[in-house]
Amino acid sequence: MHAGIYGRGAPDASVRAAKRMLGAAGIRSSPVHRRPGSGGLDCVIVLGGDRGVRSYFRGAADPGVPVLGVSEAESGGFLAQIDLKELPAYAARLRGGDYIVEELPRLGVRTDGGAVRPVLNDVAVFPSKSAMLMEHTLRIDGEEVWHDSSDGIMVSTPLGSSAYSMSVGGPVIFPGAPVFEVISVNSLDVTRRPLIVSGGSSIEIEEISSRLHCEVILDGTDRYSIGGTVSCARFDPPARIIKMRGDSTAISALAKKVRLAEDLLKMPPSSKLILKTLEYEGRLSQKELASKTLLPDRTVRLALSHLLDRGHVKRKISARDARQKIYEIAHVG
Repeated sequence: MHAGIYGRGAPDASVRAAKRMLGAAGIRSSPVHRRPGSGGLDCVIVLGGDRGVRSYFRGAADPGVPVLGVSEAESGGFLAQIDLKELPAYAARLRGGDYIVEELPRLGVRTDGGAVRPVLNDVAVFPSKSAMLMEHTLRIDGEEVWHDSSDGIMVSTPLGSSAYSMSVGGPVIFPGAPVFEVISVNSLDVTRRPLIVSGGSSIEIEEISSRLHCEVILDGTDRYSIGGTVSCARFDPPARIIKMRGDSTAISALAKKVRLAEDLLKMPPSSKLILKTLEYEGRLSQKELASKTLLPDRTVRLALSHLLDRGHVKRKISARDARQKIYEIAHVG
């Protein structure tokens, strides 16, 4: 068996550890980069947790090869099911093909007629500054559905429906449903409701305008300025995720979100923002959280204290600088 190892952004020590663990199980491995020429692989081990998996699929050389997502710490993910220290225990099953491959639909996003970019969770269009309205027209398969003024608009996959989309009032789509959802975020029209559209639909967001320029945000990470048009459609092939445990990655994601629901209702807005940032970005220091959320240092400190007390976040010593603390999403049993 030949496995690739994708470790962009992961510590070199983690990449070496994964290679050593695979070798001990008799699995040949080689590094994988997002460029042509990674053919001949039976699977790809992606380090970096959920963020690493999303990064890999944004530019995978061969997206048809199944992926096993691996977290570098004890922080359960939705796409990365196992921790690095557990890899030796699963390596024999991997070599023997004792696993299931789950196919997750993706969206292909085109801005202003440019190149198509794939996303796993969602695409969002918002003004570049918060607290500012954005106008847009939504068309499905060429037919106008609405012209709206709102904070923004989102299109999500079934997997993404339990992420940011759920936070802004969208329905949770059960895994396997061949659909996407469209949400106008905080519309001025109080009758506006989220839409569920066929997975084969062409979704066009046009006539996008605001007082300042608008941006498209892919999977909560990559931002691009746009002129006035964003189009979305199903992107083939789907992401192929290796499932080593009994629960579906998508169902697991939904179960964890449901368990958090009661706490989220009572949680201060700053704590929600910190939790969402850690979910999308992975492990961050307090300084990095302040930079990414634009919250004051004191607010970040209080939010982290609240999340630590509730058990939603874990604090660890940085491997690079023992004086620095690193925060990450805690494993939800």
